[in-house]
Amino acid sequence: MKFTAEQIAGVLGGEIVGNPKAEVYKLSKIEEGSDGSISFLANPKYLPYIYSTQATITIVNNSFIPEGELKTTLIKVEDAYLSFTKLLEFYDQATKGNKIGIEQPSFISESVKYGINLYFGSFSYIEKNVVLGDDVKIYPNCFIGENVKIGNNVTIFAGAKIHSETVIGNNCVIYSGAVIGADGFGFAPNENGTYTKIPQIGNVVIEDNVDIGANTTIDKATMGSTIIRKGVKLDNQIQIGHNVEIGENTVIAAQTGIAGSTKIGKSGMIGGQVGIVGHLTIGNNVRIQAQSGVARNVKDDEILQGSPTFGYNDFSKSYVHFKNLPKIVIEIEELKKEILNQKK
Repeated sequence: MKFTAEQIAGVLGGEIVGNPKAEVYKLSKIEEGSDGSISFLANPKYLPYIYSTQATITIVNNSFIPEGELKTTLIKVEDAYLSFTKLLEFYDQATKGNKIGIEQPSFISESVKYGINLYFGSFSYIEKNVVLGDDVKIYPNCFIGENVKIGNNVTIFAGAKIHSETVIGNNCVIYSGAVIGADGFGFAPNENGTYTKIPQIGNVVIEDNVDIGANTTIDKATMGSTIIRKGVKLDNQIQIGHNVEIGENTVIAAQTGIAGSTKIGKSGMIGGQVGIVGHLTIGNNVRIQAQSGVARNVKDDEILQGSPTFGYNDFSKSYVHFKNLPKIVIEIEELKKEILNQKK
């Protein structure tokens, strides 16, 4: 599919500087632009490429004023990054196509209820009493357990597993290999050193507009629900324990682990490889830097780093000295010797 600068500017509400009839049919990075591609410039670090890029069209911020000759047609918008993201979404939908229908071999229980435009991929399995909304896309090799409820416009990619009683809202995306609703990690120790499994009889509730990355696991509650609130974005390979609650619009990067019954507030940002112990309360708007270990309750608006974590500013100041600790210890020992010699 080809699109003109004029058509793209109309979609983005942008202003054209150059040839309104310039045509593109693919996307590219600005440094890798070629004839027929559209790119964008948002980060000042890439400013030099605007003068050498071979991209036919480049999306830029309204504030951009060229200081040299350009070969590319510009589309000026309020926010180049967000506008290009909008194009990526459009391109993604266009290239995937609108899959509809039930492929074979697959199994759908007779008691399953589903809306219009269902796509159900081959080698997938849906157990009894499942309810699916409109425009649900379930790719091959997926499993949907008993009594699961899934809203409208939900995509579940190949190999994901949704266990019984899970509730998923509207406009959610679950990527390949994710496991939603497996048993939480609950075992009672016995006097002889063995462990007895504690039955996990709760479920997982995922609200609207949630993205769950590949191979991420969300355990069902022991009792009640593990809850992922609306707008949450989870990266790949995250572990969320039983009875955890994650607040609205919180984003969590890969390889983070959250132990059972911890409550995380709204609009948080948690970096990669963060470990959070169980039964904590994390406030709203909290920022936790990558590879931090959180073992205490956290108030609203705190920024943390380290393991165990402490204030980000204090961490930054302390880090200057961490690498010099061996030298500092030697200097302290020398000062102690001098003091002792003076006393003699």
